[in-house]
Amino acid sequence: MMINMPHQIMINAPAEKVYEAITTTEGFKGWWTTDAKAEPQVGSIAEFGFYNRKAIFQMHIDQLEPGKLVVWTAQHDMPGWKGTKIRFDLNVNESGVTIVNFNHSGWESMEGPYAMINTTWGSLMYILKQYVEGKKPGVWHQG
Repeated sequence: MMINMPHQIMINAPAEKVYEAITTTEGFKGWWTTDAKAEPQVGSIAEFGFYNRKAIFQMHIDQLEPGKLVVWTAQHDMPGWKGTKIRFDLNVNESGVTIVNFNHSGWESMEGPYAMINTTWGSLMYILKQYVEGKKPGVWHQG
């Protein structure tokens, strides 16, 4: 049985603004890592560098629906990551708030790095919220 890593956050901004933050180089550099390369194109590879590129995360862009959906497959060999799926579902409620349903799925076990990665995604969702709402949270990682 594969294990999921779901998170949900409400962002007081249009879905299009959230979508831009999770699909573009400029967007990622504003909340995740300053060493980001991404373009909103299905089939492309988004790349995120950490610790002076000692750790490089590569994500295959599987699906894109502007303002609604982003799906990646992890390509790199970090423990437990390869082949896992990362999904951002964006929905707007009646108040104009964007609800981000995030899921990192396909984990084989809750052992090893699972707990740390789950905690990190939770923190990143909050930083994403702050960034998109214009609250200048600072980037989670400086390349």
